[in-house]
Amino acid sequence: VQLQASGGGLVQAGGSLRLSCAASGSFFRINTMGWYRQAPGKQRELVAQITSGGSTNYADSVKDRFTISRDYAKNTVYLQMNSLKPEDTAVYYCNIKAGSRNYDYWGQGTLVTVSS
Repeated sequence: VQLQASGGGLVQAGGSLRLSCAASGSFFRINTMGWYRQAPGKQRELVAQITSGGSTNYADSVKDRFTISRDYAKNTVYLQMNSLKPEDTAVYYCNIKAGSRNYDYWGQGTLVTVSS
């Protein structure tokens, strides 16, 4: 299983970025797709998740600014990030939970830097 993430970069505060992550390979069933992030010196934290049924879950810090979506046919998850803040600066990792045991798969991470 491979997760290929893209879309990170440098943006000014108030700007927008869109992250994409495509899953490929052999897996039985993707249950949840999501994004986590890790800022320097901090633990990795959940940003947003979307289930196979389309239910979404967001960290309080990104609610009303970020939107997660999913293309089921392409096994791809997106994260639209608007009104970015310097505190959003982090490496963003895509994640899928697949199979009957909800096994975790991780992407390589993409850096998002928000300048003030």
